[in-house]
Amino acid sequence: MSPVIIEVAINGITRKNRNPAAPETPEEIATDALSCLEAGASIIHTHATSSYRDPATSEPLAEEYAEAFRAVLSERPDAVLYPTMSGGETIQQRWGHHEILADEGVIHAAVVDPGSVNLGGTGEDGLPRPDDFVYVNSPKDILYMMQRCDTLGIGPNMAIFEPGFFRVPLAYQAAGKLPAGSFTKFYFSGDVGYLPGSTGPLFSAPPLVESLEMYLAMLGDAPLPWAVSVITGSLLDSDIAPMAVERGGHLRVGLEDNSSADSNVAEVNRAVALCESLGHHPATTAEAKEILGMPSQN
Repeated sequence: MSPVIIEVAINGITRKNRNPAAPETPEEIATDALSCLEAGASIIHTHATSSYRDPATSEPLAEEYAEAFRAVLSERPDAVLYPTMSGGETIQQRWGHHEILADEGVIHAAVVDPGSVNLGGTGEDGLPRPDDFVYVNSPKDILYMMQRCDTLGIGPNMAIFEPGFFRVPLAYQAAGKLPAGSFTKFYFSGDVGYLPGSTGPLFSAPPLVESLEMYLAMLGDAPLPWAVSVITGSLLDSDIAPMAVERGGHLRVGLEDNSSADSNVAEVNRAVALCESLGHHPATTAEAKEILGMPSQN
């Protein structure tokens, strides 16, 4: 049976005040990443502690990521690692650390989220909270990131929060302009809010079989690798996890998405067990790179 890519988002907005198992320092991130790779993961996604500051330059943030990534690569030179977006007013500020990390050769992939979304939630009264945060990626910004990925030889790793997000990589692919190594992940929402203080999500769709069927209908026969994830919930306790494995998809787990999980390694172990119960095996890093068609790097 076909191998299944297991991506682990090891921290994100989940910090130790939410889950003591969440790694924060570069040393903790590297240790946890290596343990996840040993357990069967093939892609590691991390957030640096300073990810959301508004940097004057990208160098300090890139160095914070690189410290962890170098430690991982010293033991696992085959590892597929990638960071998240940063703060800043321009796409160059928000994404520029990818350029530095790619030039050093410590990442094979990059965040390229092809759309904008209100990551809002309900309050204690059940009504939408009056938050003003919008996660914005304009069409011009998306084009910039796609083109830079192509030039740098790194694969766009795309979060699909809403159906409109998915139309973007499909359009790039139909036009023959989707960079090599592209990976789309269908993000569903769990039972709690994403932003601190929110009690319920007001974005994406619940992890229902019907929700995934919609995305697969949109995918059709397009040869675009895809995975499923549940933000603020447990993918591995949902019906879409086994469905994805059986339909040729892949899995994203980790404390970023499921902050109540025991640990990142525990989530990888559960994902591996699910794959094996369905007659599949977790993809090695080499198999993951082949599945995604990642460009070779010197």
